[in-house]
Amino acid sequence: MFAGRERVPSQVWQCELTLERGKNYLIVADSGTGKSSLCSYVYGYRRDYSGTIGFDGHDIKTLSIAAWCELRKTSLAYLPQEMRLFPELTAYENVWLKNQLTHHKSRAEIEEIFGTLGISDKLHSPVSRLSIGQQQRVAIVRTLCQPADFYILDEPVSHLDAYNNSVVAQLFADEAGKQGASVIATSVGNHLALNYDVELKL
Repeated sequence: MFAGRERVPSQVWQCELTLERGKNYLIVADSGTGKSSLCSYVYGYRRDYSGTIGFDGHDIKTLSIAAWCELRKTSLAYLPQEMRLFPELTAYENVWLKNQLTHHKSRAEIEEIFGTLGISDKLHSPVSRLSIGQQQRVAIVRTLCQPADFYILDEPVSHLDAYNNSVVAQLFADEAGKQGASVIATSVGNHLALNYDVELKL
């Protein structure tokens, strides 16, 4: 599936790998081995790889902009490590922007997730005033606000304690279960506390 990384024992790079809907995958990586690059390749942000990445039998390099927009709205949900929130907008506004594209959650459902994650009091606070852990939880809420076949989560709980890790894991387990979706989570040590069908070394 991927090529171009030599002399690094890996179950992903330079391997043929199939990720199936409905299964959960943990990709364990050492720092600097390319976990964020992998997520960017699969999500179509980057194209500087050798080999082929396919989705439903189609080489993703052949997809049009319109096809990518539809895929990212209905099939691929991505939580990047750097979160990519708008600092000048409130926590709720960051989430609602996404939800306006997908219409996946009601306002009440979004507010309920904020409450579950213990950040109800931050709904109307600018993201720039939130701690990094609070920002990560806002990004998690945003990721949950779309239908998906695959949730691609790049170090989703790197700034969270064990309790919040378990809460986030349950939210994704519930949402993926409703949709028959997969969770693909990367980790350099603090794993999202899900039950995984497959664990891969990057």
